[in-house]
Amino acid sequence: MNRRGAQRIRQGHPWVFRSDLERLPDLPAGFVRVEEYTGAPLGYALWSPRSEISLRHVSTDHDRAPDAAWWHDRLRTAIARRAPLADQANAYRLVHGEGDGLPSLVVDRYGDALVVQLLSAGVDAWTDAIVDALRELTGCTGILARNDPPAREREGLPREVRLLYGDVPRIVEVIEHDVRYLAAPWDGQKTGAFLDQRENRVLIGGLARGRALDCFAYHGSFALHLAKRADHVTALDISAPALARVHEHAERNGLTNIEPVEGDAFDVLRTWYREGRRFDTIVVDPPAFAKNRGALEGALRGYKDINLQAMRLLAPGGLLFTASCSHHLSRGLFFEMLQDASADSGRQFALRAITGQSLDHPELITVPETGYLKGALLEAMG
Repeated sequence: MNRRGAQRIRQGHPWVFRSDLERLPDLPAGFVRVEEYTGAPLGYALWSPRSEISLRHVSTDHDRAPDAAWWHDRLRTAIARRAPLADQANAYRLVHGEGDGLPSLVVDRYGDALVVQLLSAGVDAWTDAIVDALRELTGCTGILARNDPPAREREGLPREVRLLYGDVPRIVEVIEHDVRYLAAPWDGQKTGAFLDQRENRVLIGGLARGRALDCFAYHGSFALHLAKRADHVTALDISAPALARVHEHAERNGLTNIEPVEGDAFDVLRTWYREGRRFDTIVVDPPAFAKNRGALEGALRGYKDINLQAMRLLAPGGLLFTASCSHHLSRGLFFEMLQDASADSGRQFALRAITGQSLDHPELITVPETGYLKGALLEAMG
């Protein structure tokens, strides 16, 4: 590879683009030995013949070609990192791709079942070895491949949902810090549920009080935690089927203080502000407005608008937890957006906490692509 590709690897980033290769390997997808333009060995990488990200570097040991035992060792290390989570929840991420040194591989646990995503041709070629290692290391009863993200198409791979081993239920009960909700591994969002906000739900849930509002509630994961302490929780979402699941989850937890409300959050919050409604605790956890870099400008307007409306609705002394899961929205831009929204609201807000990704979603400082989730806990000062 050329100087640029070699430098990228030496600086701790695993990706090497097609334009950085001086010669394309005449090999099928899988592991290939790589070297820099001087001939110096750089170890091994996963090779994807049709992807713009041609190589994903995984090992500096040029004397040992990765094999099934290598997968077993790497997966064992990643799974061991999550040991502290077993006492908190029965659903969490076991492998976070590049964040665990296993590029383009995602593994999520849902009780006794696992859901995997094999997002590159290089890692897809080792499916059998990965499944065998996961079975031995976890004792799982089933492994489902949620290979339906668009990234698979860029690798020349089919988008599909396929059972790889055993049995995986259509619905799994998730237990998260004494809160119970249902995940749908076969057809739910992401791999079945939003596992990345677990600690943030606990954070704001432990501080909730008075009248609470969960915007973009989806299935009510934040609302359930809010309802443990708040007097009343409004779960707002545009989807009626999602709100039906909120009602079901409330019953499952024996909670009678959650009110599902259907509507567009942008419109509803404006209406409630004009009506003089106020909330003591608000959560704003919207979907990713910036799916790509080109959508960032419009996304910033959306994030600012919804946070401005939430700030206006917050009672004096109230708490707002707000988050963004858009990778292309940097932390710097996220906080600039909140500053602008606060200025436009005409109110002062104190920063109580800054949050990021949890233990099971490690973000490497040399690999920005491993990070996407950022959040802030704000207090209305008057």
